Amino acid sequence: MLPQPNNSAPIIILVRPQMVENIGATARAMMNCGLNDLRIVDPRDAWPLSATLQERMDASSAGAHSIFQTTKLFASVREAVGDLNMVYASTARNRDMVKETLTPRAATAEFHARLQSGEKIGLLFGPERTGLINDDLVCAEKLVSIPANPEFSSFNLAQSVLIIGYEWFTYAQSRLRTEGAQSSRAINYGKTRPATKDEVFHLFDHLERELEDG
Repeated sequence: MLPQPNNSAPIIILVRPQMVENIGATARAMMNCGLNDLRIVDPRDAWPLSATLQERMDASSAGAHSIFQTTKLFASVREAVGDLNMVYASTARNRDMVKETLTPRAATAEFHARLQSGEKIGLLFGPERTGLINDDLVCAEKLVSIPANPEFSSFNLAQSVLIIGYEWFTYAQSRLRTEGAQSSRAINYGKTRPATKDEVFHLFDHLERELEDG
């Protein structure tokens, strides 16, 4: 039986990853932190991988290769986040965009509350060389930035996943100890429900068409 994605934890989304070793190390970081739902957008190497690349990825995962049994591939960020309600993007650089920026520690409290409310959330991580571009960031509501030495603030892809995953894991464990499985901090939406990203995208597409026709 294949491992099932954990619906009470964030989904990790790697955008255009360039090295299979970094994908493997990301899987290792995810397993360390109790995360097992991985999505990959337009990787450099075509999947299914060649035997050599698969071996290199499995080796760098250090035994966490079970993550790859349920990994999903997508052609675009928009497709990868379509069924999600909330998306956070990890970035180290200041962007000319009006988006709230959180530290990993501050973001994890939001993750927990939204997940306890039944929402699905995702964390975007960009390619190793350039990070996420603005076209990727428009699919996210908020940014997550890891505090670091301003003279050397770049993190390896798997390091970024591990740092944010660690903050998530320690926060979630502390809430379970103090509150039990159900959190009193869950968001109350009454008789409504949060929209998925697909629904939001379709609304924007509709508005754009109406403006063009007008």
